[in-house]
Amino acid sequence: MRTFCFRKSSCVRVILSAAAAIMQIGILTLVPDAALAHGERNQEPFLRMRTAHFYDVKWSTNEIPVNGEIVVTGKFRLFPIWPVNLPLPEAAFLGNGTPGPVLARTESYINGVPAIQSTKLELNRDYEFKTVLKGRVPGHHHVHPMINVMGAGPLLGPGNWLTVTGNESDFKLPIKTLSGETIDNLETWGLGRVFFWHGLWVAIAIVWLVWWLRRPLLLPRFRALTEKGGDRSQLVTSTDRLFGAGLLVATILIVFFGFQATDTAYPRTVPLQGSRATVEPLPEVPEQVKVVVNKSNYDVPGRSLRMNVTLTNSGSTSAQLGEFLTSNQRFINHEVSQAMATVDPNYPKELLPPNGLKVSDSRPLKPGETKTVDIEAADAAWETERLSSLINDPDNTLGGLLFFYDEHGKRTISNVSGPMVPVFTDPDNRTAENPKGGPG
Repeated sequence: MRTFCFRKSSCVRVILSAAAAIMQIGILTLVPDAALAHGERNQEPFLRMRTAHFYDVKWSTNEIPVNGEIVVTGKFRLFPIWPVNLPLPEAAFLGNGTPGPVLARTESYINGVPAIQSTKLELNRDYEFKTVLKGRVPGHHHVHPMINVMGAGPLLGPGNWLTVTGNESDFKLPIKTLSGETIDNLETWGLGRVFFWHGLWVAIAIVWLVWWLRRPLLLPRFRALTEKGGDRSQLVTSTDRLFGAGLLVATILIVFFGFQATDTAYPRTVPLQGSRATVEPLPEVPEQVKVVVNKSNYDVPGRSLRMNVTLTNSGSTSAQLGEFLTSNQRFINHEVSQAMATVDPNYPKELLPPNGLKVSDSRPLKPGETKTVDIEAADAAWETERLSSLINDPDNTLGGLLFFYDEHGKRTISNVSGPMVPVFTDPDNRTAENPKGGPG
């Protein structure tokens, strides 16, 4: 044990990690249909708070059969305080986050433009997306909208559970080509040719290996190379050279005639697309309410984010703070009926912290008015979603969106960001379950 473990604590951590891994493998083996979700929890908080914020996300259904379709729609805003250690979204691709290829994506759009190619996205602008997914593998799957940014990786939106029923063997993906030909199932189309060509090249490789392995290899060749008077001419004989030349000619002929046959069978081909689509962002809507963060703290024992902000209403209508969104968590101000009305009953409950958003003064902000309020978002989600690890981030900067509503229900969105200072003691003994403090 001394050879491998320099400290007892290190040994304990290694043993516990190995045991946890073995237990997880055992669980997945015993329950093969189990689907794990919330992989976004492994992403660093700065990545989730200051890249893409998804909102108005809807799933058309929560259960489909194999070959059935689900439509995921919504919007996202690329945060203006983009992390400096990440590449800018010069090349981004709209995808979907699922536990493997359990769904087939048949359509995808950004602002109505087919998103079959990567595109450049602008910071501090909004985009509307739509993806159509087809059930492929039965099970209980977690489905996310997702943006892949070159150099930054996947940026996941909110996830919802989807049940796919039926038999996997019934799955089909029919398409109609530009030439009018109908393919019954794209998933199995052309597999015969794939198997044939792979099998042919594997067979040629095996013949080549067997040709050399049929004779003793190591000792005779070693002696021929090292011993004085060794006969090196027998290492590669004239028969070997003749066989190698014949195999080379046969390979060239196979490639040539194979190309000719394929070109004759499929005269119309489309090259791989290397360009990028151009997608204009949604029309820019000025922020009606300017938000200045005076102070922000994260209460570690209370699992609560507290912000002191100054709000200035530069619009012609009143504005009432109804929601704070960050890292796909929606903190709703229960005192604002317009905000509560936007919550879909089928929206994932784990993304709606029950304590909601507490605002010291929830009265509507009149046109031209400026006031300072305290905002508190207290919930265990800061720990369960691993967002509290933001306190270990070098710049400790939070980011999110504030949603304001006027008396007619019209909504405007403002960015909110600022440094966050962790607080490790709470003299009032406030927690997420006991937000007012006092004895627990």
